[in-house]
Amino acid sequence: QVQLVESGGGLVQPGGSLRLSCAGSGSIFRLNVMGWYRQVPGKERELVATITTGGNINYVDSVKGRFTISRDNAKNTVYLQMNSLKFEDTAVYYCYADIRGSSYSAYRTIWGQGTLVTVSS
Repeated sequence: QVQLVESGGGLVQPGGSLRLSCAGSGSIFRLNVMGWYRQVPGKERELVATITTGGNINYVDSVKGRFTISRDNAKNTVYLQMNSLKFEDTAVYYCYADIRGSSYSAYRTIWGQGTLVTVSS
């Protein structure tokens, strides 16, 4: 069974930093795009950042210059370094990955369990 396990959320003051990690485990033949979404209760899930296997990166405008996405392909892990955090960054953060379980299977998207980031003074 393939799964993504997140860690690193928590409570931080405005202006502070957190680093989220998301590690894939199980039968993973290949990972393609990995990324992070976030969701505030009552609102739609928002795409925060994505990174391809080759390192192409995209960010939502609201986090550019503050967040950095990276990945370690050898560890099947994606990271999100969040600096200069603001109240409006408070949300549950979900990682995702497009994976192939074997050379015979198509890509499918799997999700992490979510980790809460709270920015509060």
